[in-house]
Amino acid sequence: MDTTTLDPMIGRLVDERYEVTSRIARGGMATVYRATDRRLDRTVAVKVMHPHLAESPDFVARFRREARAAARLTHPGVVAVHDQGAAGEASYLAMEYVEGPNLRAVLRSRGALPLGEALTLTEQILDALASAHRAGLVHRDVKPENVLLTADGRAKVADFGLARAVTEATAATTGTVLGTVAYLAPEVVTDGTADPRTDVYAVGILLYELITGHQPFTGEAPIQVAFQHVNGRIPPPSEQVDWLPAELDELVLALAARELADRPDDAAAALALVRRCHDALDDAMLARAAEVPAGRGGGPEGPRTDEGTGGPVASAASRGSDPDSTTALRRTGADEAAGTGHGTVALPIGAIPPPSQQEAAPVRRRRRAWPRVLAVLLVLGLIAGAGVTWWFQVGPGATVPAPDVVGMQEADAVAEVRQAGLEARVTRDHHDDVPAGVVISTEPGPGAEVHQDGSITVVVSEGVLMLDVPDVSGRTLDEATAAIEDTGLTVGETSEEYHDSVPEGAVVGTSPQAGETVRHDRPVDVVVSAGREPVEVPDITGRTREDAVAALEEAGLTVGQESQEHHEEVPEGSVISVSPGPGEQLYRGDAVDVVVSLGPELHEVPSVVGQQVGQARQTLEDAGFTVEVDEILGGYFGTVRSQDPEPGAMVPQDTVITLTVV
Repeated sequence: MDTTTLDPMIGRLVDERYEVTSRIARGGMATVYRATDRRLDRTVAVKVMHPHLAESPDFVARFRREARAAARLTHPGVVAVHDQGAAGEASYLAMEYVEGPNLRAVLRSRGALPLGEALTLTEQILDALASAHRAGLVHRDVKPENVLLTADGRAKVADFGLARAVTEATAATTGTVLGTVAYLAPEVVTDGTADPRTDVYAVGILLYELITGHQPFTGEAPIQVAFQHVNGRIPPPSEQVDWLPAELDELVLALAARELADRPDDAAAALALVRRCHDALDDAMLARAAEVPAGRGGGPEGPRTDEGTGGPVASAASRGSDPDSTTALRRTGADEAAGTGHGTVALPIGAIPPPSQQEAAPVRRRRRAWPRVLAVLLVLGLIAGAGVTWWFQVGPGATVPAPDVVGMQEADAVAEVRQAGLEARVTRDHHDDVPAGVVISTEPGPGAEVHQDGSITVVVSEGVLMLDVPDVSGRTLDEATAAIEDTGLTVGETSEEYHDSVPEGAVVGTSPQAGETVRHDRPVDVVVSAGREPVEVPDITGRTREDAVAALEEAGLTVGQESQEHHEEVPEGSVISVSPGPGEQLYRGDAVDVVVSLGPELHEVPSVVGQQVGQARQTLEDAGFTVEVDEILGGYFGTVRSQDPEPGAMVPQDTVITLTVV
């Protein structure tokens, strides 16, 4: 029969706010229900403490204090506490509802996790604990049941403060301490104290379980497991999984060290150790997982049962929390039926004293036996002496000096080594001074004692290491430097030069050039473009065209558009003007436009012969000429007899026309 249907809490409205819809799990301290928060219309997990705990006013006061402290924690890796109050005679917590299994369910289904996943989960747990430790909170009950996994696989730690409230109240009234025996730190067992290092110890045990698939300490009764925590040391995980790296052994042993002083001070310090170990492992190692049959992970006790049902407990993590069944040293009937005995236990404080306080076992007196021992030792000494002599002179311990073959040709050196009764193992390496084929060195060196039938490593020179200069033209200086150094060469001098086509800052070329094969120790000089070279336009006005072109080319410029026009002052064939003008800045290779003179413009001389001198003067001056008159016999008639230049001649304006007048 499903006992959950008989639970009086089902359908009840707690504190006029939380409507209980179903029971998730029941344990020795509390029962967890799924509920709807009517006020905020959200699903929550309501953990109701068992009524017998409420009988202790000390517990109620501590419970409320710890609930308030836990509610102040705001961290994505901590299950949030929304509210606390009373449900009838019992106290309750309203907590965040988390979809997904708890870590115990994952271990039972998968056995063990890959190293990378185990370390990532451990980092997330420690990150959450570090937030609590900074706030002055110690969890005291870190275990897989209290680690919930969200839908995307992130860890969230539950039940902050609850363990402390129960433990302190129990210790004050009964002198016992509560905790999950598989994860109890030695100091909790011996004197009931706990600090951040107590949580670190539990995380170390948890990490051991994640990577091996089981807990380090087992026993028929909880007291046996607790005794091992106090008196034993956590075995290296590699004793169970032989391929685990030494870094992981060191990490687990540091987190779960028996002595407080040997553990990290708090979860933040432990997190730094885990991250350092995680970063030190390669991807192939992080992907490996111990071969543990599914269903056997999570310790020796096997699957837990829901009290009163006899069936497997539903994963409380998938519903926000997971209380443990509380098991005292005198086990309850439910525990015996389930066969657990390894859940939350009540241990009398000091029931197991520290190792330093435990009485040493009595030593029995023995009869004097030194004469017989001495005789045996003498005989053994003689036998050993003979054996040692045989071993080092004839037997496997006999040695021969390594021959000196440094500087010999390879074939001669190998023959020399073999003649000494040794095996020659030839390796090759480049050398700047030793020619190719000649022995550079040996290991062991010349004269060293080598066991008979041993071997000598002979290093033969391959000559100077030659490398090809890479093509780095067009790259930036940083890119070129990286490419050159990647080939094993070094960058020498860096210089700049102007270049018409390579952009400023890009490599023009190298010396030696790209593709050349050079010694590895020869530096490669790099030439970087300074961009186009600026030049000034020279003053070439008035020069002949030929001189002007030569001057432009000498300055690094070229002639662009060339035009011609008449000019009254600049002779034909000479430069009238340039554009851009003289003194302006251009870049090498730019073009300059040039205007070349055609000389003065010519005009036809009109004919004025036979005209009167006044009319003739007017005609010539209107045509732009200057007139001079030469009168013959006083120019009595005033008639132009001739003119110079003659009519029809082509002359510049302002040319003087001489008229002969009679």
